[in-house]
Amino acid sequence: MAFNSFAFAVFLPVVFLLYWAFPRRHRWILLLAASYYFYLSWSPQYVLLVFFTTVLSYGTALLIERSDSRKKKKLYLLTALFVSLGILFLFKYFNFFSSSLTSFLQSLSIPVQPITLKLMLPIGISFYTFQTLSYVIDVYRGDVKAERHFGIYAVFVSFFPQIVAGPITRSHVLIPQLKKRRRFRYKQATYGIKQMAWGFFKKIVIADGLSVYVNQVYGDLPQYAGFPILLAVVFFSIQIYCDFSGYSDIAIGTAKLFGIDLMTNFKSPYFSSSIKEFWGRWHISLSTWFRDYVYIPLGGNRVSPLRHWMNVIITFLVSGLWHGANWTYIFWGFLHGLLQIPESFLPWNQKNHPIRSKKTSMFFIRLVMVPITFIVVSLVWVFFRAESIQDGFFVLTHMFTGISDFTTYLTSGSVRLSISAAHLLWTCFPLIFLFFFDLFSVKTNVIKAISRQRFFIRWPIYILLLLAILLFSEKGVATEFIYAQF
Repeated sequence: MAFNSFAFAVFLPVVFLLYWAFPRRHRWILLLAASYYFYLSWSPQYVLLVFFTTVLSYGTALLIERSDSRKKKKLYLLTALFVSLGILFLFKYFNFFSSSLTSFLQSLSIPVQPITLKLMLPIGISFYTFQTLSYVIDVYRGDVKAERHFGIYAVFVSFFPQIVAGPITRSHVLIPQLKKRRRFRYKQATYGIKQMAWGFFKKIVIADGLSVYVNQVYGDLPQYAGFPILLAVVFFSIQIYCDFSGYSDIAIGTAKLFGIDLMTNFKSPYFSSSIKEFWGRWHISLSTWFRDYVYIPLGGNRVSPLRHWMNVIITFLVSGLWHGANWTYIFWGFLHGLLQIPESFLPWNQKNHPIRSKKTSMFFIRLVMVPITFIVVSLVWVFFRAESIQDGFFVLTHMFTGISDFTTYLTSGSVRLSISAAHLLWTCFPLIFLFFFDLFSVKTNVIKAISRQRFFIRWPIYILLLLAILLFSEKGVATEFIYAQF
């Protein structure tokens, strides 16, 4: 039941009405039932895996809190980590490491056959596994108390707006809200609907529109060179942002309908002036997870410079592996970690440097560095989208083929893609709205700003947004969200 499906359009209003009609103290029961029904619609054969992960983390946290022995606490924690990560490894990474090891041994002339498992990847497993692990680790550290109410905790793990692709929510944020007896707040609900609408616009109008060209090029790379590849690189950079941030907006907006606030997951990431800043604005729930549970335990920046850089690279290698069982993801993560080393030496990125106190200088530095950062991030996205590292390098080495004759470069590329200049402009037109929305979002809440406008200003905007979604959507077709596969 994808967010952009007809089934969800029926499911959500029904659950919403029932939820607010339910007695306050029992609303968690409806949320739990709705969440499991939602997951069953995605992956019925693995719903027991969600339940097992819930029971494991719930029980482990209680054992940790009740134990007086430091050794036992650590043993319980390690057991939870081993079992949870073991399940994740089995379903997501076993075949990848098995085939990689087999290829390596065969290159050494050792005749072995790969051992593979015919297992379908459970939907959302990377997200709910990390969510439960953060809870158990927080209880072990003493940062939060173990939750006694199993039903409330089960909702925390399976809450339907975020179980498939996040945001990865911490227990101290979500559980207290689930336990609170909330009243319906009109402004919160209407804000949620507006945020959902913007998420649908980004997904249906922008991401799905750009995906046609991206899939065409990446689906048959040897047939393309020059402008079509360059266009696919830029389009994918925007596509994955609108696809994933669109999902997050819909998830966060949906939660607001039930009086629950999830954490912000994106903050205009393509207006970042460095790779480090980019990761402070992109997939924030995951980047902060790796910061708190991988980077800081490794030593963070409280060590020697060489060790610090190693910590950064290791963290991003693990982040790349989290995204998928392919060397392309690992290489993508490695590049993001590696690129942060040279940029840390730039004067304006060093603490207490005099240039940081000069607003005019910093304004012009950002004016230059923001587009540069976008270009670098877009080039690195190539390895995220490509089927192999070799394909990624093919893209990078062929995207400017024939650019010396710029007019022919553009026209021949358009012909090869079978698109006219008018159609290309029509496809890119919605990007204008995205650009200005994100630009103003750097310093203000655009949805709230529009909501404060007069009736004859804000309603034409709402109607235009709704019409765009309806006109660009394919009736009866629910295109998959990219991050649903992770």
